Amino acid sequence: MPGRQLDPRLVVRDLVQSVVPYDERESADQQWMLDWIDAGHPLFRTAKPATPDRHLAVYAALLDEAARTVLLVDHAKAKAWLMPGGHVDPDENPQVTVVRELNEELKIAPPFHARLGSDAFFLTVTETRPPHSHTDATLWFVFSASQQMEIVPDPAEFSACRWFALDDAGAWAGDSDPQMHRFMAKLTSALELAPVG
Repeated sequence: MPGRQLDPRLVVRDLVQSVVPYDERESADQQWMLDWIDAGHPLFRTAKPATPDRHLAVYAALLDEAARTVLLVDHAKAKAWLMPGGHVDPDENPQVTVVRELNEELKIAPPFHARLGSDAFFLTVTETRPPHSHTDATLWFVFSASQQMEIVPDPAEFSACRWFALDDAGAWAGDSDPQMHRFMAKLTSALELAPVG
């Protein structure tokens, strides 16, 4: 039917279901998210900083494939090197969220990665640090980017931006998302397996 609005819960479920788990942890997180969605729990943050205490978030992995680097931002509030991203607004498609966040936070509009596509590439369920601890159910998307691209970081959000080598685990494995090493391993594996050109 023309103009018919898709059910936001089904949109999220399809994105979660489409992820091919990399390891047992991702498989368990995927099942947790599907059970959470199917149980009818609220999915979207409705009030800052953490209401409800479990809600959807997105990360944007900006990949310079030629240089084998990804961009991380020194997040002012989290006090950690993270991917750009944020919380999904009520009833918003997470694919829209991640594009919106890149525009708001860095003033860029890169394309989704040509081979990895516009679906979520990775997912995690993570307890955040205090204060205001809560559970982020996060969908990670991959974008094609370049270290030469002009970015304009929001100074209210980020203290710095830096490109990190995919192959240098010691550089980004310190004060960052606790699942970053697993994401980097999955990304590296996917790039090696993906056809070139």
